[in-house]
Amino acid sequence: MQSTLTVDNAPAKSLAYSNRVYLHPSDFAAFKSASPAQGVADDCCLLLLSGAGGDWVFAASAYPTMAAGKLGVASMQRRTAGLEIDAAVDVAPFTATLDTGLGKLRVSLAPFKAGAAADLDAAEVGAYFAREYGCQVFAVGQKLAVAFKKNALIATVEGLDFGVGGQARGGGRFGQVLPGVTQVMPFKERGGGNPNFKLSNVADGAAGGGSGGPKESLFNSDFDFAKLGIGGLGSEFDTIFRRAFASRIYPSHLIQQMGITHVRGMLLFGPPGCGKTLIARQIGKVLNAREPKIVNGPEVLDKYVGASEEKIRELFADAEAEQKAEGDDSMLHTIIFDEMDAICKSRGSVRDGTGVSDSIVNQLLSKIDGVDSLNNILVIGMTNRKDMIDEAILRPGRLELHVEIGLPDEAGRLQILDIKTATMKKAGRLAPDAVDALPALAARTKNFSGAELEGLVKSASSYALRRCVDVAKGNAIDDANLKVVRSDFDHALDSGEAVAAFGAKQESLEALYRDGLVDYGFQFREIKGALDRLVEQTRVSSKTPLMTVLLEGRVATGKTALAAYTAAHAEFPFVRVLSADAMIGYSESAKCQHIQKFFMDAREPARTYKSNLSLIVVDDVERILEYTPVGPRFSNTVLQTLLVLLKKAPPEDHRKLMVIATTSVANHLADLQLTDAFNVVLNVPQLESPEEIAAALADRVPDDAQRAAIAAAINKPIGVKQLLMVLEMARDPEGTGVDPNNFLACLHHVLD
Repeated sequence: MQSTLTVDNAPAKSLAYSNRVYLHPSDFAAFKSASPAQGVADDCCLLLLSGAGGDWVFAASAYPTMAAGKLGVASMQRRTAGLEIDAAVDVAPFTATLDTGLGKLRVSLAPFKAGAAADLDAAEVGAYFAREYGCQVFAVGQKLAVAFKKNALIATVEGLDFGVGGQARGGGRFGQVLPGVTQVMPFKERGGGNPNFKLSNVADGAAGGGSGGPKESLFNSDFDFAKLGIGGLGSEFDTIFRRAFASRIYPSHLIQQMGITHVRGMLLFGPPGCGKTLIARQIGKVLNAREPKIVNGPEVLDKYVGASEEKIRELFADAEAEQKAEGDDSMLHTIIFDEMDAICKSRGSVRDGTGVSDSIVNQLLSKIDGVDSLNNILVIGMTNRKDMIDEAILRPGRLELHVEIGLPDEAGRLQILDIKTATMKKAGRLAPDAVDALPALAARTKNFSGAELEGLVKSASSYALRRCVDVAKGNAIDDANLKVVRSDFDHALDSGEAVAAFGAKQESLEALYRDGLVDYGFQFREIKGALDRLVEQTRVSSKTPLMTVLLEGRVATGKTALAAYTAAHAEFPFVRVLSADAMIGYSESAKCQHIQKFFMDAREPARTYKSNLSLIVVDDVERILEYTPVGPRFSNTVLQTLLVLLKKAPPEDHRKLMVIATTSVANHLADLQLTDAFNVVLNVPQLESPEEIAAALADRVPDDAQRAAIAAAINKPIGVKQLLMVLEMARDPEGTGVDPNNFLACLHHVLD
């Protein structure tokens, strides 16, 4: 039997608490006779209503004042089913079966009137609910008005656990409360925010568990890091989930039995462009929690006394109020600080006379882990300079989880490239050869951050966009052939538009050995072989976390070229050249800070950007020291800085640092005890024998007679760099060879 009835108000206000709909007696008799065996009382039948809000099942009873063809529905039921007064609704009998029987029914409770006070016992409410609404059928999301001990409540069905007598049933959308069988488990509505409404004696698992309604997940079920545009951070997210979120998924009583508290804070640190801010921007999409509050560090600062501290307190006000009202049922409040080093500098380090920076740190410490510490917050800080943040913020109980968001590995780079090209790939704007080239691009873009990989894709796209527009024809666009091909990526990389900010600065290193290395014999091969062995020792030996090498020799012997060539071909992820030309005009303190930053970048976990192997070339140590033989004079502050840094090994076992320094005044550095700071000192000699000179000229003077004459004519030691410079001076304009007489004349001018 199916019929169409007209929606009307419930015949009496008091009937709103019955969760029933009402019919004219004749209509009720017709529906009752259509499905006599429903396991319900004689004065009740079950009806399936199909309204704008979907299908819902309500218990129905006869009422003498109801008009025929009308269906009396209270306002709560109308909102649930999406019904309006005088609207037509399809009504059909609903037959409950054994499979619809409920073992447990979980409902959340809230006062009907916002802010109303009540102190109820959950077990009593559950027993009343099972007795009052026995044999009725419910679905998840259904709301009903409940009157219990003069308290008007709103109950929302949160979960159905099908199965009676320990036997699992088929289940479905609708479940029937069986008197004396179904256990009704009420709990306080999450996020209600009413401290005056209390519900005691809540059963374990009331808010979650069971097959019909699992506990509300902390994460949205359909979230995917790839869809959020975050790639290459799988292991980091696993760490974040394990430390910061895993405990919050379990019921509070289990965590109490473990004797632990939730992690209240974590710090994401690492180089720019690796995804810290992106994670913060997208975290609201993956957490099923309160909307995150995202604060840029400098925004907290205020010119008025006490205003900055007040802003910190306001960030935590909502979490405090909800924890006071909800206790362990409070939802998670996430507060995200971008550029956290701007407001949480080490106390005492800022000397502005106001003390505002120190007060902000103190206020933040008291809120995260003070006397009345909160258990429903997660503070996420992000910074490029972990070393600048006050240590008290980073201890356990505060921002205790430190996750380095560093440069992605090859697999991570491929994942990022897939994400950044997904849209153009889906639209057919990425040529097949470019799709096939993505793994090769991931291998080629060593030390690229996520932002730099995005820049690579943009640069490659610009080549494709320029190729498909004809300016001469009024900017005519050839959109049919608009595709990014592999050569576009190659152009972006080869042109230098897309470069890595970290790792070896290949161009600057190659400039230091522009003429290549000159093999002049046994002594050269011995020095180069020793350097290669020391590089390999640093790479593989667990006993060598720090290797420092000093290349000493006279001016123009090729020390810098040898050091730069070794650094460029060592294949260390992080390589830097420290030279005096970058510090021209620096004060002593500024120069020391610059030097310290170089070593911190290569050594400290807060600044290494996931580089386990780092190499620093310190060129012309005497120039950095401002050494001059007149006096002699030097900067003792810089000297002491170098002495300390050259002897300090990386703090973690898996991190290695190699330093290759060059000097032309090793004897004077020995007086300063600087040579003693190096593990190995290698002498780079001048060329002395004719055989060495001839070997050095082998690739540059093809004529054997000319080469032998030049080698025989040089009667004093000469540096290889000096030899090559004189050779270019003496070369004839046609480039056919070198006249020995011209060479000697040029050599005479240079040496004299």
